[in-house]
Amino acid sequence: MTNSYESPFCTRYASKEMQYIFSADKKFTTWRRLWVALARAEMKLGLPVTQEQVDELEANIENIDYAVAAEEEKLVRHDVMAHVHTYGKVCPKADGIIHLGATSCYVGDNTDVIIMRDALNVVKRKLIKVIDQLAKFADKYKALPCLAYTHLQPAQLTTVGKRATLWCNELLMDLEDLDFRLSKLKLLGSKGTTGTQASFMELFEGDTDKVKKLEQMIAEEMGFDTVVPVSGQTYSRKMDYQVCSVLAGIAQSASKFSNDIRILQSFKEIEEPFEKNQIGSSAMAYKRNPMRDERITSLARYVMCDVLNPAFTAGTQWFERTLDDSANKRISVAEAFLGVDSILNIMLNVTNPENGLVVYDKIITRRVMAELPFMATENIMMNAVKKGGNRQELHERIREYSMIAGANVKREGLDNNLCELILDDPMFMITKEEMDAIMKPENFIGRCPQQVEEFIENCVKPVVEANGVSDDVAEINV
Repeated sequence: MTNSYESPFCTRYASKEMQYIFSADKKFTTWRRLWVALARAEMKLGLPVTQEQVDELEANIENIDYAVAAEEEKLVRHDVMAHVHTYGKVCPKADGIIHLGATSCYVGDNTDVIIMRDALNVVKRKLIKVIDQLAKFADKYKALPCLAYTHLQPAQLTTVGKRATLWCNELLMDLEDLDFRLSKLKLLGSKGTTGTQASFMELFEGDTDKVKKLEQMIAEEMGFDTVVPVSGQTYSRKMDYQVCSVLAGIAQSASKFSNDIRILQSFKEIEEPFEKNQIGSSAMAYKRNPMRDERITSLARYVMCDVLNPAFTAGTQWFERTLDDSANKRISVAEAFLGVDSILNIMLNVTNPENGLVVYDKIITRRVMAELPFMATENIMMNAVKKGGNRQELHERIREYSMIAGANVKREGLDNNLCELILDDPMFMITKEEMDAIMKPENFIGRCPQQVEEFIENCVKPVVEANGVSDDVAEINV
């Protein structure tokens, strides 16, 4: 235990991998890589920067004295210049050319884009595995009939696997958004203090081609195809909003999934993993609470709300930039990623084909059979019409019997006796054998098995084949 605040994302939820992406070490080593890229490009384009200076900078990327940087920042009240000075202390030959022509956002904004790219790739990897695991679950239970609901009231039937495709499909929609946003990510480049590149025009004595080439070379070294076409001092903060909107979309899909599982667990139809020594309640020893899915719901709520932060920030950037974005974006963007990483870690655990969701097929079937008589009435009525019955009279008789059976169940706590009432009425001209043939759940699931197969073949399989499935194994820390 410590005597100061620690983020639950770090102590309880997010992976070490995602935590590192938003760590000080990742941030400041990326700053140094950007300074190396800048120096190398300037050297190649003819500025007075030597190979020896570039080599010295490159050799000391990881050699960061954070204590010195902290002391420098206390003195100058400027984080970028504090790190310029700290870098210069271990690179005395290159000290005079570090950050040449650049403004703070050269390292700050370009690093933020690089970090978002790297974090999106982690999210993508885990998202694809969750999709793959859900698809396997859907295929396994594609033909198991269960109650479907509209308004959270029993409607017709679906199958356990078909319902899983609904969860999976929303995650595929999120993956499409993620891929689009990844494809549109661009570095800020080297734009200068108000986006005009005036400092670089000065350095290159008005040579526009060299100024443009400088950006291209930096982008290529940092793994990007291009830079933003125009900017003020910063890249448009809409970029942060667009990325966080993708994350909020994943949170929405995860919340839908987790809420459905929580309801199904209350029905005793499907249960999330529950470990041998797990305690559901400090008071009620018999409880098996869906704590994993409750946590997904909780974290998803946070991420969905968090997207408002970059939205407001994007809308209040005055002219070429204002610094009211800084404190907000360094918290909100990082925590949106940490939140989604945490959510996906739990979903990987819950959907694991080996020891994830538990399906209680006997309970599911029992609940189906309790409602099936109501759902089968149209088939029964059509059967009677074929034998010469009057459709309107049959409909009215079924309505009357349905009210009686409903009261029998709700008020008396007895079994649904609708089928017995119909069998005893000669108007329906139906035998027990004919009734039994109608009253099979598989008669009421439509194309569910085929829909599942088609969805997996046409929608999931191409994604899995194009990207592969990672070997991520998510552990629940607490």
